[in-house]
Amino acid sequence: MKATKMRLSLLAASMILASGSLHADEHDTRATIERLVDEVFPRSTLSREEQIAELEWFAKAAEPFRGMQINTVAEGLTTHVYERDVLAKAFTELTGIEVTHNIIGEGDVVNNMQTQMQSGRNIYDAYVNDSDAIGTHIRYGATINLSEAMESEWADYTLPTLDLDDFIGLQYTTGPDGSIYQLPDQQFANLYWFRYDWFQREDLQKQFRDIYGYDLGVPTNWTAYEDIAEFFTEHVGEIDGQRVYGHMDYGRRDPSLGWRFHDSWLSMAGMGSAGVPFGNPVDDWGIRVDEQSRPVGASVSRGGATNSPAAVFAVTKMVEWLRDYAPPEAQGMTFGEAGPVPAQGNIAQQMFWYTAFTADMVSPDVAVTDEEGNPKWRMAPSPVGPYWEDGMKVGYQDVGSWTFFKSTPEDRRTAAWLFAQFTTAKTVSLEKLIAGLTPIRRSDIFSDEMTELAPQLGGLVEFYRSPNESNWTPTGTNVPDYPRMAPLWWQNLAPAVSGDITPQEALDNLAGDLDNIMLRLARAKVFENYAPALNGEESPEYWLSQPGSPKAKLDDEMPQGTTVPYDQMMEEWMAAGTR
Repeated sequence: MKATKMRLSLLAASMILASGSLHADEHDTRATIERLVDEVFPRSTLSREEQIAELEWFAKAAEPFRGMQINTVAEGLTTHVYERDVLAKAFTELTGIEVTHNIIGEGDVVNNMQTQMQSGRNIYDAYVNDSDAIGTHIRYGATINLSEAMESEWADYTLPTLDLDDFIGLQYTTGPDGSIYQLPDQQFANLYWFRYDWFQREDLQKQFRDIYGYDLGVPTNWTAYEDIAEFFTEHVGEIDGQRVYGHMDYGRRDPSLGWRFHDSWLSMAGMGSAGVPFGNPVDDWGIRVDEQSRPVGASVSRGGATNSPAAVFAVTKMVEWLRDYAPPEAQGMTFGEAGPVPAQGNIAQQMFWYTAFTADMVSPDVAVTDEEGNPKWRMAPSPVGPYWEDGMKVGYQDVGSWTFFKSTPEDRRTAAWLFAQFTTAKTVSLEKLIAGLTPIRRSDIFSDEMTELAPQLGGLVEFYRSPNESNWTPTGTNVPDYPRMAPLWWQNLAPAVSGDITPQEALDNLAGDLDNIMLRLARAKVFENYAPALNGEESPEYWLSQPGSPKAKLDDEMPQGTTVPYDQMMEEWMAAGTR
C-alpha cells in the first residue's frame, strides 16, 4: 500500500460518512452498522462479525443518551483530526449522540483542564490530555478514577471488549494505588532520526572512519552523536549542491522550548534513577519522592537532581549543538516551525524527533522520500549520555489519554465515556492507527496490515514491536502539578539557550522554582493524596556522595564514540519483537 493511499484514507472515510444520515434511528441499526464496518472500518484485528457485535453494543448502551450533545477536546494531531472528521460522525450516526470533538492547541487543552479543575465549571465533557499530568490527576481528587468508575457508575457502560491488557501505554496512566486514571488514545515516541541513504554511502563511510576512527552508524552515545553532527556540518558541508547540517533543534523563548527539555532530555543524559516507567526515586524532571510517593525536592540540596552535574551536562550539550551544528535559523524557531525542517532534505540526523511526524515524512512530495514514496530516512533509539545506566528509561513517549472530571454532569460524562471507548475500540483502532500512526494497541501493532506498511514507515513498526519500546516513557507521578510546573522549564532555561546565563545558573533557578511551588502546594493543603513533604536542605556534596541520583560529576563526560549498523539493530529488534 502506497503512502498516498494511506493519506487519502481519512478524506475517503469522511466522504462516506457525509453521504449518510446523521441519526442512527433514521435507519435500520443493523444496516448502519454493516455499512460502517464495510465502508469506514474495513481493516480491523476483529472479524467482521466481531466488529458488528461491538458496534451493536455501542448502539444499545447509548440509548439513554440519544439526542444529547457533548463536547470533547484534543490537540491538533493527525490522529485527533481523524477522530473529529471520521469517528465523531460515525459515533453520532451509530448512537444518536451529537459529538463536537474540538481541536485546539496543546497549551489551550492544559489551560482549560486547569480552569475546570480549579473552578468546578464544566468546560468540556472529556479531554484528551497527555498522561504527563498523571501526577496532577492522582493528587487533586478532581479526576474520575476509571478503575472505580468501571466498577460503579460505568459498570453498564464499559465495553466488554475494551481489553485493557491490549493497551501498550496503560502503565503510564496508572497511579501508585494501582488505579487507572486515564485511557490511552494515541501514543508516539521521541526517537533518533537520520538520513539512512547518506549513512549508507561508501564515500561518506570511509571519510568518517578516516577522521574519527570508527564506523558511521546509529550513535549509541552522545559522543558519537556529536562526532556525526560535526562530520556532516563541518567536513561534508554540502551534498548534491545543498548545504547540509548534522543536527536540528529549536531555541526560541517559547512554551514549546519547555517540551524540548522536560520531555526527558535530562533523563536521556542519565540524570535520573533507574526504574521504568518513571525512575525511582528520582524521575526525569529530577524530582525525588519518598516511599509514600510524596515529592521531597528537585534541588540537589534536597536530594533531587534538576540542577545536578548530569543535568548541567545535558543542557550544555543542547546549547552547544544548536549553536554549532544546526542551521542558524533554528535558534529562532519554535517546535512547530522546526518540525518540518528535516523533511526539506538538508538535515543528517536529529536526536530529539517525535514519531508523530511520521505521517508527514512519508509523503511522496517531500525531499526525504524516493520516487516510489519510500523513506530515505530511518528512526532508531536515541543515544544515551554518559550518566545513563542500565535499567533507566531511554527517552520520552507522549501518551494522549482520555480524562474525565467530577465537575462534568454524570450523564454527559457517561456519554463522553462511550465516545472515548469508541475511539479506542478494536473495530476502529486499526484504521485510526493507519491514518495517524500513533499506536495504542498491541494487537494493531502486530497486525498484518502494519507488517505490510512497515517498509514505508522508516522503523516505526519495528520500534513498537520491540520489547525495548517500554523504555520510552512519559512524565510520571512524581510531578505533583504539571500545569503549574511545566512552564517553569522554558522560562528558566531560555536564558541559557540564548547565552545570557550559564546552564548551571539556569538549572539552579529552575530547581529552586520547582521546590518553591511544591512548598506552596504543601502549605495550601490542596491535595487529597501524595502531597509534597520537602526534605530539609543539606550540602549538595552530601547527596552527590550517596549512591544513585543525583550523581557526582564524571571525570570524562565524552568517552569514545560508539555506533551500531542500523540493519543489524533492526534484525535484533525484529527477532526479539514477538507477541
